[in-house]
Amino acid sequence: MDAASFRRDARARLELRAIQALLDSQRRRIQAYTELRGPSARVRDSAPEPPADPSTPSVQEVLDAVPLPALLVAPVLGPDGGLRDVFYLGQNAACRAYGASRVPDAKLPRWSGPLPLFEHLPSLAGTAVPAMLERAHRERTPQGPETVEWLIETAEGPVRLNDEVRAAPCGDHLLLTWQRGHRLRMAEAAQQLVRTCWAEWNLGDLHVEPSHGFRDVLGLTDRTSVPTLSGLAEIVTPESLPRLYQLLYDVILRKRKTECELRLTGSVARVFRMAAEPVRIAPGSLVWAVRAVLIDVTAERRRRESAESAAREAHRQLERAEAVTEVAEVLRDAVLPHFQDELAAYGLDAAAVYRPDAREARVGGDWYKARKTPDGHPLIALGDARGHGLEAATLMAKLRYALAGLAYTEQPVERLTHWLNEVACADGNESTATAIIARYHPERALLRWTCAGHPCPVLLRDGRATKLPDPEGGPGLTLGVLCDTEYTAATATLRTGDIVLMYSDGLTERRDSDPDLDTRRFLAAAEDCMAEAAPGAGHAALQDYAERLVTRLDGPHRTDDATLLALRIIGTAPPARS
Repeated sequence: MDAASFRRDARARLELRAIQALLDSQRRRIQAYTELRGPSARVRDSAPEPPADPSTPSVQEVLDAVPLPALLVAPVLGPDGGLRDVFYLGQNAACRAYGASRVPDAKLPRWSGPLPLFEHLPSLAGTAVPAMLERAHRERTPQGPETVEWLIETAEGPVRLNDEVRAAPCGDHLLLTWQRGHRLRMAEAAQQLVRTCWAEWNLGDLHVEPSHGFRDVLGLTDRTSVPTLSGLAEIVTPESLPRLYQLLYDVILRKRKTECELRLTGSVARVFRMAAEPVRIAPGSLVWAVRAVLIDVTAERRRRESAESAAREAHRQLERAEAVTEVAEVLRDAVLPHFQDELAAYGLDAAAVYRPDAREARVGGDWYKARKTPDGHPLIALGDARGHGLEAATLMAKLRYALAGLAYTEQPVERLTHWLNEVACADGNESTATAIIARYHPERALLRWTCAGHPCPVLLRDGRATKLPDPEGGPGLTLGVLCDTEYTAATATLRTGDIVLMYSDGLTERRDSDPDLDTRRFLAAAEDCMAEAAPGAGHAALQDYAERLVTRLDGPHRTDDATLLALRIIGTAPPARS
């Protein structure tokens, strides 16, 4: 046993002793109170005189004195001495009142001589009553109570009776008594339905008066005795002992109602809410008993613990999401450029719009790049890394920065794309991405570009949008799918005023949609936005056009981040080496 367990056990033993000491102290107070207030002995000089003319009550008077409905019946024995039949002889006042309240239209037997009981009330023959009467006659001991349900025909139809019946020998006759049993059964059923029981613990003699079903609600077997208050302390967990002591202290010494929560030991750790009150013989006197109701709140407690656990987990997830969002936003600001006028020297104006997937961390795998290079041929690229959230953003950053470094080799875009594919392949099986990688040659207004599984760029000229032709042999493989893949480049000769649009598929994709239909939708939207308001001169006008185009295509259908990069030719210029 480790030190912590030893300390817990020692504390539990102290708590049990404290509870027992509290109960013993109250018991001594009750005994002292009884001795102090007990009746004084009286000395009688002579015995009281008996009544002058005692008289024996009649059978009917004796029957009427019984507070329960009763029938007096006579057994009819067979040749073997067994009970063959019973004859009704009489009933008491309580029986007549019962009949009047339950079956007012029925013709119950009257005192008019012996009548066969089961012939007059045939539905009783199929109940436990015949066997009870037979045992009472044979064993000469009271039988029951047993639940008996039977019917009596009335003018209104059959009436169902549900009673707790007893049978007892009465001289040479038998006495059949009953009381309405549905109230007891309903109380017991109610206890089972809401898992509630109650008891009264006498502090003077340690007697316990429990409700029906007390053991079952507490999970005790029928052979287990109903626990005293000290016995209750022995079957609760050590953590519950301080609460039980406080409850008993408040009820016994402070004489007030209170409640607490107790957890029972056992394979099924049941949790009960115990509400208790003091029982006193007279106002202001000692507390003679503790009356309490115990409600099984195990299911409620488990639901509450599950809800609290879910709330804690949701809070942790929220904190994580907020942290991821913060990191992602910082990463996005660091990775996605904010265009100034650095490309104007090359005859280009650039604008970009990025819309994150709202379901993720406000950043995804989309990336773009438009920047000058030492050879005077600006690098222009747009890509989409596989996945969502921070993982996609991490892959996006790797590819973007790798491309920025590779661009300084001054190699053509086919070679740059080949190398970038090798970077993606080396990163792992899940590191795939699509991309458009281009170089702009300002001295010839020529755009050379490769496609790695990405939507092809769109040319917007004179208000008409067309998809630029695919490279020879079609678009290349997605980055990261197959090592040592070669890519071919396509070329497009541009003129002043042309706008080249590069975009990620998150902007156009719809669930179960066709890629060709997505492309046509993009072309139509680009033309419509141009027809509504053609962008004027300056970066702000181009940015406004890009924003309007993205807004037109965006909507609740989108399940990915979306990016649009717009390049406008504002003139030609010789390459400027840096």
